[in-house]
Amino acid sequence: MSTETIDLKTRLIADFHARESVMNGEASSAFHQKKRAALAEFDKLGFPTPRNEEWKYSNVKDLVSVSYNFNAESSLGLADLEDLKIPAQDANIIYFVNGHYHAELSRIISSQDQITISSLSEAYKSNPSLVNSYFNELVKDQDDAFTSLNTAFAQDGIFIHIPDNKTVEHPIILRFVSDARLENVGSQPRNIIAVGRNAHVKLAEAFRTLGTERSFTNSVTEIYVGEEAGVEYYKVQNESDNAYHVGTTQVRMLDRSQFYAGTVTLNGRFTRNNLNIILDGERCEAHMYGLYFPDGTQHVDNHTVADHRKPNSESNELYKGILRDKSKGVFNGKIFVRQDAQKTNAFQSCKNIVLSTEATMNTKPQLEIFADDVKCSHGTTTGQIDEEALFYMRSRGISKPEAMSLLMFAFCADVVSQIKIDSVREYLENVIAQKLASK
Repeated sequence: MSTETIDLKTRLIADFHARESVMNGEASSAFHQKKRAALAEFDKLGFPTPRNEEWKYSNVKDLVSVSYNFNAESSLGLADLEDLKIPAQDANIIYFVNGHYHAELSRIISSQDQITISSLSEAYKSNPSLVNSYFNELVKDQDDAFTSLNTAFAQDGIFIHIPDNKTVEHPIILRFVSDARLENVGSQPRNIIAVGRNAHVKLAEAFRTLGTERSFTNSVTEIYVGEEAGVEYYKVQNESDNAYHVGTTQVRMLDRSQFYAGTVTLNGRFTRNNLNIILDGERCEAHMYGLYFPDGTQHVDNHTVADHRKPNSESNELYKGILRDKSKGVFNGKIFVRQDAQKTNAFQSCKNIVLSTEATMNTKPQLEIFADDVKCSHGTTTGQIDEEALFYMRSRGISKPEAMSLLMFAFCADVVSQIKIDSVREYLENVIAQKLASK
């Protein structure tokens, strides 16, 4: 494992200029100009420090102090990946290894006569104007160094375009694998999901790691939800003990649309999940669920935003965490209700169980309301396992480890039950049960 201390920012900027000629888009194209502008923002911002309020409890010094190969090749085959996948029948399976699309591992079963499911690089080659019309239109590079870095280096990822009134019958499972068997590797997948009016899709992002060297994933997903459209989006992270992950999902919803999100972090050394939803239409409905299980010295940080901009919309948010050993958790949830967003209903809750005196949980729920006819609430609780319930179960002959495992599994059920892709939910139920029973 490389332990050389380096200036990662300087190396990345130099790498951009060295590889600029082989990236997507001619130097004069609007697509490439967005990349150049993002690089300038990254150069100006630099990697965040705890002095940045948004990163107050999450120090990335260890993450950015070593080098990563962002262009690593991999010869992984399906046999190598058998133990890493989420089982899925009757689903579109798309594989990315070290951030690059692998067609020989992937399987697309939905008809592409009317919808587009393609790698970002292939989509740009075939229809650059369509891709550019969506690329980087939702994220704000000037606000976050990791987002601007991803935009600058965006080359591969998924591009999904669903026209009006179309439904993707089969779920889309995106499997991102870091092959860290030989060296420190980095990847920066950029995903674009554009869902037209009255169109519907279910999709999941699954992140895994093979090997014990460091891996660094910096992902950005932009999701456009058209009028009356429905999107179910799930993100599952079960990476290695030496995996660093920073991910941003940016969503924009239009009138009468629905968006469901489930974010589950099972394992990883450092994880930062940003989920930002703009409810930019009337009668929108957004639901956000999260679950996280740090142990050892792992660090999990969830930042969410529900930005209500139009009247008569609703958002519901429930995040839950179980912390062990010397792990650290962070939850920062923001609800904005703009002046025009009258009759908004917005609810937020974060609940945590801390099983060790050395574990730490930092929570910061926030409400900013500029309208007067609204119903909003937020709350957070952090405590230990219910001793009365534990005593009751032990008095019925259940051992303490088994009783604790059952109680914690029940604690997770509120989130896991909301995952509507059967194969993903069943996978999570099995992994969570094993994880809870392991200590």
